[in-house]
Amino acid sequence: MSTTPDFPAAHDPEAKRKVVNRLRRAHGQLAAVIAAVEDDAHCRDIVQQLSAVSKAVDRAGFLVVAGALRECLADEPEGGERVDELERLFLSLA
Repeated sequence: MSTTPDFPAAHDPEAKRKVVNRLRRAHGQLAAVIAAVEDDAHCRDIVQQLSAVSKAVDRAGFLVVAGALRECLADEPEGGERVDELERLFLSLA
């Protein structure tokens, strides 16, 4: 049995919908950044779009880790190795 936590949305369709929506938003924003660079847009516009992409991806990651933490803590009262692994995953987003 793997100690790697499953994606929490497997048990929560609403969480999955939120993560997918954020990632789709980031995908669209990234396409806008690429187009802006190709069109020689003003650097201010490019940086603003990059910031939006970064925030959307970060929020999606935080949603995934938060859901996994919630499930892990509910399933394993003592936490243990899974909590340590989830903590590392969370910190990797910082």
